[in-house]
Formats: sequence, C-alpha cells, structure tokens
Amino acid sequence: MAVTSRAGGLLPDHHPTGDFFLCDVFDAPPKDDLGSMEHPMFSLSTRPDRRILTYDHNGTHVTVTPSVRGRATIHDKDILIYCISQLMVAVNAGRDVARVLHLRAHDLMVATNRETSGDGYARLREAFERLAGTRITTNLETGGEEVTTGFGLIDSWQIVRRSKGGRMMSVRVTLSDWLYRAVLSKSVLTLNRDYFRLRKPLERRVYELARKHCGRQATWRVSVDTLLKKSGSASPRRVFRKMLRDMIAADHLPDYHMSEDPGDMIRFTLRAGAMASAPPPVLAPDTLEAARALVPGADVYALQADWHAMWRASGSPRLTAPDRAFLGWLRKRG
Repeated sequence: MAVTSRAGGLLPDHHPTGDFFLCDVFDAPPKDDLGSMEHPMFSLSTRPDRRILTYDHNGTHVTVTPSVRGRATIHDKDILIYCISQLMVAVNAGRDVARVLHLRAHDLMVATNRETSGDGYARLREAFERLAGTRITTNLETGGEEVTTGFGLIDSWQIVRRSKGGRMMSVRVTLSDWLYRAVLSKSVLTLNRDYFRLRKPLERRVYELARKHCGRQATWRVSVDTLLKKSGSASPRRVFRKMLRDMIAADHLPDYHMSEDPGDMIRFTLRAGAMASAPPPVLAPDTLEAARALVPGADVYALQADWHAMWRASGSPRLTAPDRAFLGWLRKRG
C-alpha cells in the first residue's frame, strides 16, 4: 500500500518507479531480520551516539557498544536491509549465496531512497564505518541456534572501485555470521517500500515493531512503557508519549493506523488493503514437463503448490524468471 505524504511527514520519493531500471533486487520487497526488528540495536539519535546500550527482555540480553564514530543508526540499517533483500532474492530463486556481497553503491542508494549527491556518498561511507564499528553481545537466537556471542553488524567493508571523481562505485561487504544465519533460515519479514520514506528515526523503529508484532493481524495493542523499552528511545517517558501522539496525528505510518486506548495503551490497526497478496507466478507448460523429468513420478501440480506457498511465505517477491526459480528450487529441494 502506498502512503501519501501528510504535512511533509514523509521524505519525497527521490527515485520514482520508471526513472531507472529495476533489477531483481529492486523488484523484491525490502527484507528485515527478525532479531533486530524485535530488539533495539540501532540508535535513534541524529547525533553521534556513543552510549553503551544494555537491553534485557524475556531472557534475551543485548549489549550494544559503539565505536568512536558512534552507534550504528536506524538509517544505517538501510544497508543491511538492502543486503538481506539481495540474498533472499537469490535464496528464493534456488541460487547459492555467500556472506560476501559485491554491491554497486548507486544501486544501494536508489533502492533505499537515498540522495545520490556527493554528500549522499559521504554519508553512505560514514554508515559503513558505524556498522563495522558497532559491536553486539547477545544470547539472541538466529536460525534455531542460541549462542552468547559478540559480533559487528557487518564484519568488514571495502571500496572496490571508485569513479574518476573519487566516489565509491563498487563495494564489497561481509555480513556477520549472525545476520547471515538469519537469512539462511529465512528469519526475515517483508517491509513496505515506504519504510525508506519515513523521515524520523522513531517512525522507522515503531513501524518495525508493528510489522513484527501486528503483521497481518487486524490489530495489536502495546503499552507505552513496553513500546518505549522496545524502541530503544532515550527520550523521557512524557516526551516519548508526545512523539507517539504526533505520529498518531500525522497518520502516515505504512500499513498501520495508530491510536490511543485507555490505560496508556497504543493500538495498531492494519490498514484496509495493506499487504494484499499478489497472484502467484505463472509457470510455462514446458517448465512442468522439465519438473517431471527432474522428479520422476511426483505430482508436479502439488510441487507447484508447495513452491507457491514458499513464495508467499517469503513475501511474494516479483520474479523476473519464475520458471528458472521454480526449477532451481526443485533441484535444491532434492
């Protein structure tokens, strides 16, 4: 569902559809990992945040230690969302993936609605530095495995190629093993593309929590105190409540409408038409014949139904080559 701008609350769409070629990554819905959606790992500050954050909730312990450049911000997280989205396209198509990704900086900036000016490239470099410098210590489970461990949000990054003007063109990023396990286990959720148009850090964080906890349900209620804790906001409670009321008045959160309930509760209601299911990809008759050759004796229509179910569960991504993706899924399934 597209959300229109109200009172200048949303950033402009810097790259409207049609102004550039949409590759598989752009066509795929943005993906976010469940762990960082559930627990506050990213700073909501617009200034360098050098405080150590310690968070405990229901047996999960998270300590986030910044570098001298400050803790990674919720806007820096755009890079991780882009990387996860790329990997999930490959996983859903049955292709092999790796922790090391080669990215075009311009593609990343366009896909995440960042400005592609000189300042935009400088801010992107700063984001890479904060992501690599921020350290997480947690017992959070990813991919069915709970281990107390410490890691960076990314292990490393490197500018592989520069333009004649010195701007980064090609970047190599190595994701943390923790985040990579989340991708392989498909512990991710699809975000509305208008997430990248949300101007304020708290708006992005509250949307993440609504997407994680409300999802496709009609409604979700949460106390202001719990929302304050899970958001990671450093604002006093009264200021935080005022910020929530401003969000309720603006009413431009993608997918969800916010309102206040008695007892200092906040209600999130799924907007009409939000996250509507797209029709499944159509497979050519020749593809079904090829499937019969790959899996002799199997009911290819049942296999097609299983693949459609997997496709919906992964966020109904747009596939430029659905026949190849289906056959790749069959080969990987064995």
